[in-house]
Amino acid sequence: MSENRRTPVSRRGFLAGSAAAAAAAAVPAIAQVAAGGPAAATTRPNILLIVTDDQPKHTEWALPKTTAWLADQGVKFTNGHVTTPLCSPSRSSVLTGRYAHNHGVLNNGASYELDQSTTLPRYLKQAGYRTGLFGKWLNSWTLSDNPPHFEEFALLQPGYVDAQWNVNGTVQTINGYTTNIVKNRTLNFLDKAATDSRPWFAYVTPYASHGPRTPEAKYAGTAVPEWNGRPSVPENDRADKPGYIKNATGTLAEGQQIRAEQLRTLLTVDDAVQAFKDKLQALGQLDNTLVIYIADNGFTWADHGWTKKSVPYRPAHEVPFYLSWPAGGLGAGTTDSRITANIDIAPTVLDAAGISPAHSVDGRSLLTSYSRDHLLVEWWKQGTAAGGPPTWSSYVAKDKQYTEYYELTTDGDGNVSGTGAVKFREYYDLAADPYQLTNKLYQATPTEEQNLGIPALKAQLAADRVA
Repeated sequence: MSENRRTPVSRRGFLAGSAAAAAAAAVPAIAQVAAGGPAAATTRPNILLIVTDDQPKHTEWALPKTTAWLADQGVKFTNGHVTTPLCSPSRSSVLTGRYAHNHGVLNNGASYELDQSTTLPRYLKQAGYRTGLFGKWLNSWTLSDNPPHFEEFALLQPGYVDAQWNVNGTVQTINGYTTNIVKNRTLNFLDKAATDSRPWFAYVTPYASHGPRTPEAKYAGTAVPEWNGRPSVPENDRADKPGYIKNATGTLAEGQQIRAEQLRTLLTVDDAVQAFKDKLQALGQLDNTLVIYIADNGFTWADHGWTKKSVPYRPAHEVPFYLSWPAGGLGAGTTDSRITANIDIAPTVLDAAGISPAHSVDGRSLLTSYSRDHLLVEWWKQGTAAGGPPTWSSYVAKDKQYTEYYELTTDGDGNVSGTGAVKFREYYDLAADPYQLTNKLYQATPTEEQNLGIPALKAQLAADRVA
């Protein structure tokens, strides 16, 4: 990788490193800009960042209040993605604006590799924001370790009912449904705005809709709309797919069950989002709060026989993505078809707050007119056990997707080993084949590959992986 972007921080040294970085860095100045751009110092927006777990697109039925606010009266990004469809790498990209190959959290076991001096809470706290975390933080994080740069937090040990929490440094069991606890802790944090004039940053991360997908009791029996799959569910002929997909056994019935369970857990998230809106309205802070809603990754409902995430197929890396900021001119209800991603969140928040990050970022502020023609999506296999997807990376555009699988694995700290040899390739014409049924590289001749533009895609993907 170039520019020494990744700065690994060991588990033992993360607190000391973060404190030293914060002490050494100058407090960023808040930019004074023309109307319509990032806010001036006296009007910096509050930030409400909501990140759900394993929520794919096509789940709007469970979120009528959320979409009525953030999509119908804000911005709906119709081509929203995550750059690594796995919890910890994706969340680290949300927090830093970096691809996983630059922030170093390549798998769920490597959370302590994240340089905490490059995160949103660090920059915002340093700039005078009141900061709070309510819900899940990073996989493999030790519960008793306080999350850095948060003034107030209720850190969840993932679970749905009667879970373990670290509340402002005290590990304890809190009885009840965890999404509601996240909601109530967030509301208490927002309430303090009535007497604390500082702008605030609330990072809200319910466990829904991650497995085991336990619904709140009142929604346990809720009927969901019928769904009879899509052409990729389960895709009976997978001769042109990699071995792990050829061996996948997911059925339509399993996809239907996962979908129904996810929708039921999201109903409580929808209630929470409505409560946040009501609270902001009561506080008089609705207009000047930048609200962003995204999932950390999608999930397959037996697409190609797969019933998980971590794959280079659209249901795994495409996610719901909404934004609202009326005071910033983003409160009218618009649709944005740009290719957007979780790496764009940190640059957007920092742009809105008038903060220039000291570290390099891969994403771009959504408050600008920048539009990319493609996105890098990447994933690493942890361990050497047989089965599951190999390490892969993918060039994703609106009309095409090119994927390579590699002879590479990572250990629990994210260290990569292997030859790097390409094991399998896929190319899909997304305009003609949106469900990725026909891999045009399967038994393709060199001339056919040339006609598809594969050499140029291969070169661009290689460049993206080290940029």
